[in-house]
Amino acid sequence: MAIWDKVKQGIDKAGKAAQDVFDEGKLRLDAYRAREQADKAAEALGYAMFRAADAGGELEAGARDRLIAALRVQDAEARRLETELAAARAADATTDHNATSTASPSAPVPTTPGP
Repeated sequence: MAIWDKVKQGIDKAGKAAQDVFDEGKLRLDAYRAREQADKAAEALGYAMFRAADAGGELEAGARDRLIAALRVQDAEARRLETELAAARAADATTDHNATSTASPSAPVPTTPGP
């Protein structure tokens, strides 16, 4: 029965690895979309300011404040997701490093005596 326990452990480990990859991919996509939304908000603010200046005036305060508030919200969400992604990557790197360092070292490479 020990062999079946090892098979089950291997399947569980592979399943967890697949889930981790899926979760990171979803987080990457969410971060990308949030950054894209922040970029669109910045673009809208920039165009509004340009159009107002091009028309010889300034962007009215209410419109400017509304566009800046939208940009702040989108940028904060993008930063939050990017930070979460960086933390997940760091945790994954730490896990990978620990798994590598606990593995048995490879056999030493034999050296030949010099001339």
